Amino acid sequence: MNRGVATALAATVRPALQIGALVGLDQLARVLTPHLPLALPSNLVGMLLLSLLLSTGLVRERWIGTGAGLFNRHLAFFFVPIAVGLLAYGTLLREHGLALLLVIGLSTAAGIAAAGWIAAWRATPARPPASP
Repeated sequence: MNRGVATALAATVRPALQIGALVGLDQLARVLTPHLPLALPSNLVGMLLLSLLLSTGLVRERWIGTGAGLFNRHLAFFFVPIAVGLLAYGTLLREHGLALLLVIGLSTAAGIAAAGWIAAWRATPARPPASP
């Protein structure tokens, strides 16, 4: 096989396999979610599974990096259906849009503040006990 063709084929097949692995992990999360003791969305379970696999070294970042990068680069495209769906709720947004924005803004700020506080707390080295 021509070297250029083999390189082009590898550049196409590798991301497709990586995306397939990510989709397979998502499908596994969809199967596992109903059996969990907590009511969690399957996409969160999938992210937690992926995080666990990456942190334990069972999955290496380079094994899925290109496929995940494609998802990341086209992330805005995945929000188009949500934006179109919001158009169906025009009346709701006109009546309660300001309150919704306030709640979203405050909850986002609270989440960021909590994450920052926890990160700062975890980063602070433990102090040795004072000697008498």
